[in-house]
Amino acid sequence: MPTIPGFQYRSRTNEIVARLGLLFSRVLLVALLGIAVAACQSSSTEADGSAAVTSTKIVSAKSRTSDVGASQPNKSGRYFIEFRSRYAYTYGHSYVVFGKLDARGKMIKPEVAGLAPKSDDPSIYMAGHMVPVEASTGWTDGDLEPEYMSAYWRIMLSEPEYRKVVADIRKLQANSPLWHASLYNCNAFIGDIARSMGYRTPFHWLLPRDYVTKLRKMNGGPNAIGWTRPEDPTKPRGKR
Repeated sequence: MPTIPGFQYRSRTNEIVARLGLLFSRVLLVALLGIAVAACQSSSTEADGSAAVTSTKIVSAKSRTSDVGASQPNKSGRYFIEFRSRYAYTYGHSYVVFGKLDARGKMIKPEVAGLAPKSDDPSIYMAGHMVPVEASTGWTDGDLEPEYMSAYWRIMLSEPEYRKVVADIRKLQANSPLWHASLYNCNAFIGDIARSMGYRTPFHWLLPRDYVTKLRKMNGGPNAIGWTRPEDPTKPRGKR
């Protein structure tokens, strides 16, 4: 069969263009993933190691600018919520701990809410950097162990405030079936809880330690209850 003039050349050109397009799409995907991971791994120079006294500023969820006012914890109630972060083998993890304190200030059967991949399989975790994966919304190993904690912010609540916060957490847990490292991660999850309480939140592309620290500094004021552990490479790195 005779070769049609220009056909072989155009065919070769189309093949080269197709290959270049595929290469460009792969490079773009890698670049986007790199930006997301770099943002998650960005470190903060801020560290606040000072413990502070009680802050009970609660803002109405209906009006984020309204201030219910600061007061001492209700001695008969002593309900609380803590925004926490802990170390892990990768970026770390952020979550909330909530419940009631006894007369000595110790937690009574605290509950945990946080967003994480449901599976412990590392391949599922890695897949969650590209596509959403099935999530768990409760306790994960290491959440209540003090040696892994990297930052926290505690807010004291009255009983009515506490019941509303818990109801909002339950709704969020029921409607958060998926985890994604950059689109909706553990920081975004606790950020939704903070916003339901009327607080301002930082963008969720931060290390969990830095996210909780910034959340506390944005809203807690000089008397916020909480601290941030200074970075120390000798500290335990967590469970997952």
